Amino acid sequence: MKVEERRFRAAPSGGEVSALLLRPPGASVLYVFGHGAGVSIDHPFMEGAARALAERGVATLRYRFPYSEAGRKAPDSARVLQQTVRSAVAEAARLAEGLPLLAGGKSMGGRMTSLAAAEEPLAGVRGIAFFGFPLHTVGRPSAERGEHLRRVGLPMLFLQGTRDDLADLSLLRPLLERVMPPPTVHVVDDADHGFRVPKRSGRTDAQVLEDLCDCFASWARGVMG
Repeated sequence: MKVEERRFRAAPSGGEVSALLLRPPGASVLYVFGHGAGVSIDHPFMEGAARALAERGVATLRYRFPYSEAGRKAPDSARVLQQTVRSAVAEAARLAEGLPLLAGGKSMGGRMTSLAAAEEPLAGVRGIAFFGFPLHTVGRPSAERGEHLRRVGLPMLFLQGTRDDLADLSLLRPLLERVMPPPTVHVVDDADHGFRVPKRSGRTDAQVLEDLCDCFASWARGVMG
């Protein structure tokens, strides 16, 4: 499947950022796919997830945040990150040609999507999916970063690992019990924040990714009705 390179303006006061569109024949939905703080759109996980989703009829638009485009390590301000999410959704709507939209991303990309949606609805987005929601920083368990989820008001999918040191499940689960509509939570035993699993798990990282994308595709079909 051919990956198309795109560019769009990230924020009213910012420059352009690059994006990668992967749209398989017969796609039923387009996922606006933000990257994590320490990775970018060409990271193996992002690339692997996009291709696995394409095999399941899910198109993706992987986009860079401005700091990544500029080659900086430190993320932009939350305001700029959320503006970029909105710009990416608008670009996806332009490219989608009638496809319904989902949004979210890996770690920070997903969290910034939900923060943007909690502040103001993302036009055309029908659900948000998180590949590892970053509930807190390493070694400082807290649910504060997830309080905004109650204001999103969309179907949400949380793909989480039991060894994720950025999301204590004993804090995330009770938090999500207060969210409406009730989110879907898919937990992967032994997976860390990058969905890597130890050999003793009896599974490979590739098998875990396939499982994640199976779950995503099933959830997406439910959201689309």
